[in-house]
Amino acid sequence: MAMAYDYDMIVIGGGAAGLTSSGIAANFGAKTMMIERHRLGGDCTWTGCVPSKTILKTARVAHHIRCAAEYGLTAQALTFDFAQMMGRLRRIREEVYEEADAPALYEQMGIDVRFGAAHFADPHTVVIEGEDGTARFTARYMAIAAGASAFVPPIEGLETVPYLTNETLFEITEQPRRMVIVGGGPIGTEMAQAFARLGTQVTVIQRGDTILPKDDPELTALLLARLQQEGIRYRFNADAKKVARSAGHLAIEVERNGVREVLEADALLVATGRRPNLDGLNLEAAGVAYTRRGITVDDRCRTNRRHIYAIGDVTGRYQFTHMSEHMGKVAASNALFKIPLKIDTKHVPWVTFTDPELAHVGAREQDLRQRGTAYTVYRFPYTKIDRAVTDAEATGLIKVFARAWNGKILGATILGASAGDMICEYALAMRNGVTLRHISDTIHPYPTYGLGVRRAADQWYAQKQSTTLIRLLQQVFGYRGPVIEPDPDRIV
Repeated sequence: MAMAYDYDMIVIGGGAAGLTSSGIAANFGAKTMMIERHRLGGDCTWTGCVPSKTILKTARVAHHIRCAAEYGLTAQALTFDFAQMMGRLRRIREEVYEEADAPALYEQMGIDVRFGAAHFADPHTVVIEGEDGTARFTARYMAIAAGASAFVPPIEGLETVPYLTNETLFEITEQPRRMVIVGGGPIGTEMAQAFARLGTQVTVIQRGDTILPKDDPELTALLLARLQQEGIRYRFNADAKKVARSAGHLAIEVERNGVREVLEADALLVATGRRPNLDGLNLEAAGVAYTRRGITVDDRCRTNRRHIYAIGDVTGRYQFTHMSEHMGKVAASNALFKIPLKIDTKHVPWVTFTDPELAHVGAREQDLRQRGTAYTVYRFPYTKIDRAVTDAEATGLIKVFARAWNGKILGATILGASAGDMICEYALAMRNGVTLRHISDTIHPYPTYGLGVRRAADQWYAQKQSTTLIRLLQQVFGYRGPVIEPDPDRIV
């Protein structure tokens, strides 16, 4: 039956999901084709993670130069060439591409890499329209990894003015003096801080009453205070209603509580989320079910057609590079090797790479409350992490949600320096049933940020302390010290 098809597996899309599933398929002996419309690497390499983290690092260096006095140094006036800075960003992007995403790397693995626009002709056939013409190929299994694109909401006049999304932001060569950002999610929040630290006056328009609504409200409030302290202006519970050119700048009309105001800007960044790339795939010819939110898949990444899988952003389920890679692994394993893997929906970590970083894994506190799950919150402030104090990074808090009786971790959220790295320990612990007791009993090196993870786990021990048992020990052994009463607000 396999010989009836040109390939064992055809993967449509060469982003994180497509690269992962193609690589796994080829490594296990499947004849594989990967089709990409533009460049391998996808959003992460070209318009997402790599360029955004590069500009965030540059902005952080600029911030440290301005705040050098906090470290006992002489603060300096900041001068820089914005075009040169953006050139460095693009060079780093190319380096990552050459080292990890270049077609030759995958061709050496035996993958047939094709470029062009792909669409289905029938459930087992795809048509590629490229520079060299049109070609048809068949496969026993298909994986759709077409990704997602920036979603641009309907705003009057937007189509008549130049505006930016994450897909165009990193191509600019002139620094805007004033920038308005529509959207207070991860992209909008990261870029607001980055450009503000580089000297741009930034105003964020957010429909809700806070930034990063999917994160812990206590920690987002702390982060918001930091961002406002750095000069970022916010318009909450607001909508961008109209955009127009006016005397050499952009005029953005904003409505809040029925009152309208006009914001002037040199650049407008629309950061209102992403939508799956469904147009042009001709999913109807393959009989694949989808909605406007994405291609419908089960927890094995399989569509309603048993031999067709969908992975990554095109499913609309998780808009994270690491989840795209995870889904690519799950899909290839299920399709080709019949290993019954499922998406790990319980331990999905995410990080917003502001300064300080905001990270989360597992259940949120509001989710636990809604489910009626019994839990206790174990808190540990960055002010008690010695490494944070020495680094002048004492703004932050660790919150762990766990069962009081056995220390089973249900979720964790961290605001602070290196939060993205620290959350990995909680993700590993939750995945493998490691409790707060296990973490507390594990030696962590001093002085590190990771020691904060252990110190947070120590709070479970402190709250488990039994005054009855201590008094019994005093009687048995004749100890004479005071008995410390348990206090959930006491940090040890």
